[in-house]
Amino acid sequence: MLSIWGLPAFDDNYLWIVHNGKDAIAVDPGDAAVVSKALQEHGLQLRAILATHKHADHTGGIARLLAQSPVPVYGSQTDQIPGLTHPVSDGERITIPELNLTLEVIAVPGHTLGHVAYYTASEQALFSGDTLIAGGCGRLFEGSAAQMRASLNKLAALPAHTRVYCAHEYTLSNLRFAAAAEPDNPQVAVRLQHVQSLRAENKPSVPSLLADELATNPFLRSDQHGIVATLRRECGLPEQADADACFAALREWKNRF
Repeated sequence: MLSIWGLPAFDDNYLWIVHNGKDAIAVDPGDAAVVSKALQEHGLQLRAILATHKHADHTGGIARLLAQSPVPVYGSQTDQIPGLTHPVSDGERITIPELNLTLEVIAVPGHTLGHVAYYTASEQALFSGDTLIAGGCGRLFEGSAAQMRASLNKLAALPAHTRVYCAHEYTLSNLRFAAAAEPDNPQVAVRLQHVQSLRAENKPSVPSLLADELATNPFLRSDQHGIVATLRRECGLPEQADADACFAALREWKNRF
């Protein structure tokens, strides 16, 4: 298996490096200096850049990295990724030959309209950007609640042992919200306590396991009876609300939580 490193950047971002000890790819390189330092310190040659979406904390380092190493840049044409050389679409498979790595592109609109995720079965890894975040999901800056819910359902269908490499250290606050949304879920309480311990020691809470997301992430469970009951009590959700309306109410509540 390849090695996957999370490089802390900004206040709460993770920039991901995937490598075999010689060659590497960078996922969402928002800060070129952080990525360049890691590559240089470990003698790694950058071979490709993957962008999940267009926001600057995910793409801001691309131009500088390309000036150092003119490599392919993969991402969505819809999101107008800077330096894009290889536009990708849903279901496409891309191969990085130097790493013997193949990734499947999964279109996951919601946070942005062109957001994509990258899944590799060989590494049992998902790079989910700001769509599926440990314990939560991204804000709806461009897409609708229905789009985000459909996108999350796509990711939820991946194998449960998949490791989820999201782009932010939001887990603690997300799980506090999860505890409010589904107070009778004992697995949320257990996970919250575990993450509190990790963060108290300044250890990362990601990657997470998809199995844990399915068990505790309210945005993958928005149609569960306990969450719907909470939404009716806390947000005045109508009795006749459908699954998309439940998700929308949950996301709106999280926005102001």
